[in-house]
Amino acid sequence: MSLILIVVISICVSSGILLLLSREVFRMIMGLAVLGTAANLVVFTGGRPGSLVPAVIEQGSQALMTDAASPLPQALVLTAIVIGFALLCFALILAAAVVNQQDSSDVASYRENEPSASAKAQSDKPMVMEIES
Repeated sequence: MSLILIVVISICVSSGILLLLSREVFRMIMGLAVLGTAANLVVFTGGRPGSLVPAVIEQGSQALMTDAASPLPQALVLTAIVIGFALLCFALILAAAVVNQQDSSDVASYRENEPSASAKAQSDKPMVMEIES
């Protein structure tokens, strides 16, 4: 079971990095999602996933059995899945808005819209607002 998880984690990490290195916005977001899945699998692997003993404390005992699966990594991964899905949805909506505004999904074309060095120097000056009374 651990060997299978190690292979799946390595495939997720390599495909996530490959997607992150592309220049398209949506592929980069999917790469982050795949890397998040790999991180969840790493945490899940720490909880002895191959154990068939449930994570239940028997009546009269004070602790889990020694070969029981740990419930903490399972709870952490479940929470991370929910947070990761919400972040993925937000990132996809944000990317769709940027792509519609820029008319391109290529990240390299976004550099044209960055302010120049002279505009950055002017923006460093403090702004003074006058308030009418």
